[in-house]
Amino acid sequence: MEVPRTHSSLIRNLYFLIGVLATLAYRAIGVIDDTIVIKILWYFGTIGFVVYFAHRYATSERRSRLITENNLEAKINRADGLSELDKASMEYIFHTLRSSKEKWNSVVIFASSIIALLIGVYIDFLSKS
Repeated sequence: MEVPRTHSSLIRNLYFLIGVLATLAYRAIGVIDDTIVIKILWYFGTIGFVVYFAHRYATSERRSRLITENNLEAKINRADGLSELDKASMEYIFHTLRSSKEKWNSVVIFASSIIALLIGVYIDFLSKS
């Protein structure tokens, strides 16, 4: 596996902004009293979650795959020039990145957002024909 290139700062900030705006759109639904605005906020938030959590899953999966395929956890103990604290810290980081449930959280939010989006489109646009 090739080492993936990181996204540019602009792209990382764009994903971050999409996630924040999607969350704010969902939160605004609770205080808005206009049906049309609520629907717009809901669609914006749901599509934003699809984009953001697909990105988060892909990032988490790439990290985990790099650690596993390159056997990085096992290589830490053989690394010269690292203190025991450095080695323990790196083992912790690699282990938690590889075993984190973050990617599964992203999968659940992504999948449920896609399902909600499909149901929303059906109810709002297709079933009224």
